[in-house]
Amino acid sequence: MRSTTPRAALRRAAGGFAAAGLLAAGTLALTAPAQAAAPEFTLSGPAETALHPYPATGTPRKASLDFTVNNPSQDEENGAFQGEYTVRFDLSGIKGVADVALDKEGSADCTVTGTSAVCHDWGIFPGLSTLAELDVTAAKGSEDGDTGAIEVTAEADGATFTSFTARIGIGVPDLSMERLPFRTELKTGDTQPVPVTFTNNGTRTADGVLLTLRYTRGMEFTERYRNCEYSESDGGMGSPGAWTTALCSFDGSYEPGVAYTLAEPPSIRATKRAFYDSFLYRVEEDGSAARAAQRAGARYSPGKGVTLALRKAPAALSADLDPSDNQQDVDFRTSNTADFAAYGDRAKGGAGDSVEVEVGFRNRGPAWIGYIRSGEDVATVDVTVPEGASVVAKPDSCRGVTAAGEYRENQTAAPRYFCPTPMSVREDADFALPFELKITKVVEGASGKVVVRNTFLQDPKLQFDPEPANNTASLVLNAKDSGTGDSGATTGEGDGGTGSTGSSSTGTTTGSTGSTGGSGDSGGSASGGSAGSTGSTGSSSSGGTGGDSGGGLAATGSVALLTGAAAAAALVAGGVLYTVSRRRAAR
Repeated sequence: MRSTTPRAALRRAAGGFAAAGLLAAGTLALTAPAQAAAPEFTLSGPAETALHPYPATGTPRKASLDFTVNNPSQDEENGAFQGEYTVRFDLSGIKGVADVALDKEGSADCTVTGTSAVCHDWGIFPGLSTLAELDVTAAKGSEDGDTGAIEVTAEADGATFTSFTARIGIGVPDLSMERLPFRTELKTGDTQPVPVTFTNNGTRTADGVLLTLRYTRGMEFTERYRNCEYSESDGGMGSPGAWTTALCSFDGSYEPGVAYTLAEPPSIRATKRAFYDSFLYRVEEDGSAARAAQRAGARYSPGKGVTLALRKAPAALSADLDPSDNQQDVDFRTSNTADFAAYGDRAKGGAGDSVEVEVGFRNRGPAWIGYIRSGEDVATVDVTVPEGASVVAKPDSCRGVTAAGEYRENQTAAPRYFCPTPMSVREDADFALPFELKITKVVEGASGKVVVRNTFLQDPKLQFDPEPANNTASLVLNAKDSGTGDSGATTGEGDGGTGSTGSSSTGTTTGSTGSTGGSGDSGGSASGGSAGSTGSTGSSSSGGTGGDSGGGLAATGSVALLTGAAAAAALVAGGVLYTVSRRRAAR
């Protein structure tokens, strides 16, 4: 418990000194102000724990139960509860089922007496804190199927606590997934079987199983099965449809010590948009709680193909009562490319006018790009402001820098802006960045640049992009030619192709985007006009997974930025996708 740590001791001492100081100074008021409502804290821990049966010989295997308390206050400075509190564990409900001992490091200031454990501590700080760690083993004489419960309560002057119940059982199904020997270096169109195999390593029969198949946008199964339901989501990657999840249900009884495999293994294929991709496969006992956890509130629709079936496999895996081996995953690297084509804009106006422009890039495919493991940004859009103008509004994710690309404290009217993408960019994405510029001085044909590049300023090349010539476009104000002209992707740094120009109206112009379409291009114009942000920090990484991206995106695959969007953490089917949020000094 925290009470024995130096920090806890100092907090106790500080509280005592403060009280003594108040008394000495005579500052205690005769009439106290109205008291705020007593804070309420929530106790929690593992809801259900399965124990290995008591062995015929040797020492019983233990499970460690970590019990916590949550202080919901968002005030890090003043939201702590300053006072003593007591936690009680009623162990009478597991008498004859399980034995409890205290973890010496995680449970200081705790004692166990008969069928009760009592812990004392001081101070509950905002967020989740550990109360105690209990080591639990099956009791001698307990039998497979025995169950019981630990009741956890707490008390303190000036605070209330919600109680918690931890259920304990002896022997359960333990479904262990075998890791499959996939080929991970692929070409588009490559197909390979997925002979999912698992074993019930527990002591009891599983009543039905739920198989979860979760894969990223570049992979697909060649058939959608009748006993599976399917859903697509961005999975926190900033691109709609980045992940597909299939939940497949199998009725029947699955016996202890027996391995099972799919009767007809499905096939997974690297599509024309594959690049860096991941596939996760998981098994657990079927039931409403398991399905609800995997669905996570998403909408699912059933498949219409044949029924996926299971059969007994010829051999079992080694026994291991361990829920961490319920799932496996694999990363694929497909030889492919993605053409990021920059586009700029044109606008006209007089001195003092504000004009709206929209710049960015389109992914002409064929690949989608997602840095799944690292969660790092795919690319950076580097925008140089034309002479005679200053930025008065920009997407929140864009950061003002100096003309040389160095750090700039003042974000107002910067000469250059770095705008990161999310950790994924779809094969049909349009990454649109709306800016508002104020024309401070009319400079005929003033031209800035829009460059889509690697996140490292010193190493701008996009390694997956076979067409670097169209990574640069122009942002032009008050062009000499008042008719049509290009503001889209360019060859080198000049203008080329066709596009549309802004039209002047009462001195304020809004330019529109131009770009020539290409393979994988959505073909539409840039998404219109809402400022904001999406994206996560970092830079591209080979073969990485998981992370966060910014807010919502249109279902068309548009990556237009939305104001005030926040990064979302990705959790994949019970397995955490590790995220990286490193911000480099120079992008």
